[in-house]
Amino acid sequence: MRRVWVVRITLLAPAVNAALRQVRFDDAPPDAAGVRRATAAAAALPHHDMAFTAPAERCRGTAAALGLDATVTPELGGLDMGRWRGRSLDEVGQEAPEEVAAWLSDPAAAPHGGETLLQLVERIGAWLEARRESPAPAAPVAPPAPAGETHREGPHPAAPPAPPVPAREARLLAVVEPAVVRAALVHALGLPAPTFWRLDVAPLTATELSGRAGRWNLRCGHPLAGSAP
Repeated sequence: MRRVWVVRITLLAPAVNAALRQVRFDDAPPDAAGVRRATAAAAALPHHDMAFTAPAERCRGTAAALGLDATVTPELGGLDMGRWRGRSLDEVGQEAPEEVAAWLSDPAAAPHGGETLLQLVERIGAWLEARRESPAPAAPVAPPAPAGETHREGPHPAAPPAPPVPAREARLLAVVEPAVVRAALVHALGLPAPTFWRLDVAPLTATELSGRAGRWNLRCGHPLAGSAP
């Protein structure tokens, strides 16, 4: 009988850095203040069986400051900003306001030549669904019984009905960019894609999704103890 999983995924937004403060489409490690807050919050991390991190320096640096042995997972990378990478939103807005307006209003638009919002939601949604189906490696198959005499005279008694397979719980933690947290919520809750822009994710906050029986439930974000200024 197929194993049923209850999967609890905590999505943790990384610590702050200069690019985040400047609303710049760039990647850099957390700044000194961000590292201090992440280190202080390490003891408050929720219990987890497996940890993942997006490949961005900010996410990997946060995972290290939290003391996590996290697997770098390319599927959890942030939104690909194409030729806007390294530039601030203000800079791009002054140079190409029509492109920024299209990007903010049309989830299928990618004027920067990178990834559309719809593609991001699809990618993160695929990762979530894969974890719900199989969050952990399959259990090893038991070896066959030794060969021997199995013949019995007369009818065999009917086998008793198999007991129900109890649900197993897996707790996962992933350090990901705020855009990934927002995309995960859009997918998990079946929200309209434009809702992405109305979801705020603060640094070092945890958002928990639990998946079972074809649906996801949300536990809204809460700050880790010790991470406040």
